[in-house]
Amino acid sequence: MRSTEEVVETLRSALAGVGVVLPSLTVDPVTGASDEPFPLVDLGRCNIRTAERLASVLRGERPPVGTYVTDVRDGRIGEAMGHVGGRVQLRPVAGGREWDCPPESARTASPEEVLRARVRKANSEGRLPC
Repeated sequence: MRSTEEVVETLRSALAGVGVVLPSLTVDPVTGASDEPFPLVDLGRCNIRTAERLASVLRGERPPVGTYVTDVRDGRIGEAMGHVGGRVQLRPVAGGREWDCPPESARTASPEEVLRARVRKANSEGRLPC
């Protein structure tokens, strides 16, 4: 049987693989220090965005809420905000009005694409009108 620490690290790795990070995931210190043969795993506390993303992953939604995706129909990059009526609701990287996208038209955006979209938005806001 694997140790509790090994199980916690396996869980941490599996969650990271689907984009969920629980910073306070650890072995429960009280049961870990006792003579209890099976210490408890403390999943810890997380913010509402992390909880929402975890629920989305557990429901099997593709793409999961919180994931940055590219709408292949027009190249726009947005964050998956929810799933309604068989469509993914996307919000532009730098904020703005959401749009609906069929899940088959949404592919995961690379970190470079997300950064490019953020820089593009910042540059457009920095320009003075002529």
